[in-house]
Amino acid sequence: MTAHKPHVKGNRVDWSDPRLQALLRRSENWKLDNRGSYAPKDVQIHLGWGANSARPAILVWERDQVMMLETRFAIPLGEHVRVDEPLGETMRTVWGIVAEGREGFRAEDRENGVHLHWLHLR
Repeated sequence: MTAHKPHVKGNRVDWSDPRLQALLRRSENWKLDNRGSYAPKDVQIHLGWGANSARPAILVWERDQVMMLETRFAIPLGEHVRVDEPLGETMRTVWGIVAEGREGFRAEDRENGVHLHWLHLR
């Protein structure tokens, strides 16, 4: 018995197709921020290399070498950030650099002065 292998052809996209254009127009203002797919965790952050005082933040998403933090204040792009996450009796500490940041889009974000920051971990 021989296995049937389907012949796969490449599909070309007609970017001028009115149906595709309508779909793209409907999605161009989407604002995705990854929150909701990760259990938020309270963390403490330290700004700069020699920062001694901790500030509260919420870890709202993490994958590979990227972490997303929610704060009630802005952090400048390129800032070095130490993140301390309590893990039972121990503390996980990671360092990152702010790669992107913005004010939150959600209504509750605007009401509470929420800022979102993406850190590239070192």
